[in-house]
Amino acid sequence: MIIIKTPAEIALMKQGGKILADILDQVAKTVKPGVTTQQLDELAEDLILKAGGRPAFKNYQVFGDEPPFPTTLCTSINQEIVHGPARPARVLLLGDIISLDIGMEYPYTGVKSGLYTDMATTVAVGKISALARKLLKVTKESLFLGLAQIRPGQQIKDISLAIQQYVESQGFNVVRDLVGHGVGQKIHEEPSIPNFFQANHPEIKLKPGMTLAIEPMVVTGKYHTKTLADGWTTVALDGGLAAHYEHTIVVTNDGYEIITK
Repeated sequence: MIIIKTPAEIALMKQGGKILADILDQVAKTVKPGVTTQQLDELAEDLILKAGGRPAFKNYQVFGDEPPFPTTLCTSINQEIVHGPARPARVLLLGDIISLDIGMEYPYTGVKSGLYTDMATTVAVGKISALARKLLKVTKESLFLGLAQIRPGQQIKDISLAIQQYVESQGFNVVRDLVGHGVGQKIHEEPSIPNFFQANHPEIKLKPGMTLAIEPMVVTGKYHTKTLADGWTTVALDGGLAAHYEHTIVVTNDGYEIITK
């Protein structure tokens, strides 16, 4: 079921989204050679808790019998697409690219009380290759081309098609195994939002009050993926570079508004 948010819920999500965007900006500015993903993670968690929120990803479980996700940030480096835990021994090297994916429940009072926002960016670690620079540029541009399709009456697959067509026109591919999603009362809600067109995808029309996480994940090689032995980190199967950008948005009466800004 797709949850249409009330004006009060949207206002609260905007408060949390602004805080989350500020936090991610501070974390991204900390990225440099020699920094560990654990240091980035500790900064993100400290800022979330001080703001009165709760990390959405830490201790998250897809199914109750699986190990919980161990960290506040997803830190995915180079060929890693998403869901890389922020490990203590993971040191950033000159020329790396790192995806920083972060979610927050806000406000948090010790019990389930707030609403969720979700966002991601990919950051260069110092000077990077021309291919990596192009990948970051194309992935970010594809996000905003997808967002440009959002208005009442349009369909989810209009977003998907716009992202896929642009990415492939630039010589890259969009990941098929991972998609965007609704967000708000939970960190993951219906509907699913693929970054590629499927003729048989349900015809889901956009309506005011929908809150969605749009998140193209783009690879320089083929779109096939695998999950590493940690059970979380998803990587490009052929070892190509990967980038990820994401915003939480709300569908308005005449378009959309970015909540995580």
